[in-house]
Amino acid sequence: MRIFTQYWKYMKQRLNITVDEVLVNQAKRYAARHKTSLSQMVEQFFKTLTRPSEKKNILELLEELPKPKIKEIGQPRKDYYKERLKKYGF
Repeated sequence: MRIFTQYWKYMKQRLNITVDEVLVNQAKRYAARHKTSLSQMVEQFFKTLTRPSEKKNILELLEELPKPKIKEIGQPRKDYYKERLKKYGF
């Protein structure tokens, strides 16, 4: 019984889809050139489609960046000239 339950876990299921005849013929030729089958190609596509994304979007990356160390309230122009005066004397 244990063998049967393990086998059942990996059984495949049939899927009927309707696709343009020209596209099917092109896909068959592609599969033949790459030594695979249409079923394997479709299965791989579904795996790729349903796999969670490993990449982070730009907003998540921006959230992770360290926050700049600047004064929240201030006058940037006056602060610039003060720093310049300290550094260069004018």
